[in-house]
Amino acid sequence: MRSQLMRMTRGSLYRRVFLLNAAVFVLATLALTVTPATISFPVEATEAIVLVVGLGAILVLNAFALRTAFAPLDRLTRLMSEVDLQQPRERLEVAGTSEVRELVGVFNDMLDRLETERRESSRRALAAQEGERWRVAQELHDDVGQVLTGVLLRLESLAGRAPTELLPDVRATQDATRDAIERISLVVRQLRPEALTDLGLAKALAALVTRVSHESGLRISHEIRPDLGDLGDETELVIYRVAQESLTNVARHSQATNAELTLERTGDAVILRIRDNGVGLPQPPQTRHGILGMRERAMLIEATLLTENLGSGGAQVTLTAPLDR
Repeated sequence: MRSQLMRMTRGSLYRRVFLLNAAVFVLATLALTVTPATISFPVEATEAIVLVVGLGAILVLNAFALRTAFAPLDRLTRLMSEVDLQQPRERLEVAGTSEVRELVGVFNDMLDRLETERRESSRRALAAQEGERWRVAQELHDDVGQVLTGVLLRLESLAGRAPTELLPDVRATQDATRDAIERISLVVRQLRPEALTDLGLAKALAALVTRVSHESGLRISHEIRPDLGDLGDETELVIYRVAQESLTNVARHSQATNAELTLERTGDAVILRIRDNGVGLPQPPQTRHGILGMRERAMLIEATLLTENLGSGGAQVTLTAPLDR
């Protein structure tokens, strides 16, 4: 890329600037040649005025010529600064002079490589993350959960033989152990979405809505279209994780009383929306409340994630996942 830019700098753009400047100086020379103007020493006032006017005209023509030559590059620089690398398939329009078109082509190729490399890196990182989630969930369920279940059985056996004065403490310990087992089960369900594997995306999202609503007291309605079709394991997992993170954020941070989840298929894309009537998202929201992680997951399937505050209050998260990848 660097060599191409250097060739463009030395090539047609260089020739254009040189020819424009040469044209200005040729015109100035011709003007001095064909006009009766002369310069004496010392310079007279009228001659000085002619020189100043001529120099000003040369500078104005040169500035106009250079501005015309470099204007496409200035526009290209502004466009480059506005490109969002977190929005897949966003490319600059190939237009303008030959050197600008070549530069835009090189820049778009660079975006293609960066996007591909970032997607593959995110895929490896998220696959490792999911694997670690499953491992931790399995250990919590098989090891810690089993140990606490054994402790609870021992406490129940002890309760039948405990003195009367110790029985309240034993019962309180039993209740605390049951609460610990329920909390571990909750963490396991969050780490390992078994419902997604066993029941499919629609039923898994319905179960997620029911669980979050029960745990938080938040009223959550959901509408999941039945015509989603086969989205693929990777797309379904991203949709589920984005819905899980969004609903968790609503329950923890939004101070909302109502929320709504919708999932529908529109043309060649599937769209997930989660909205609430809370206090809205902080600004800027890109690195807050797990939004960066959701964006990384969205890039994995070439989807776009839009977070916005609603004019009526509350916030909305929209995931648009293409189906023609």
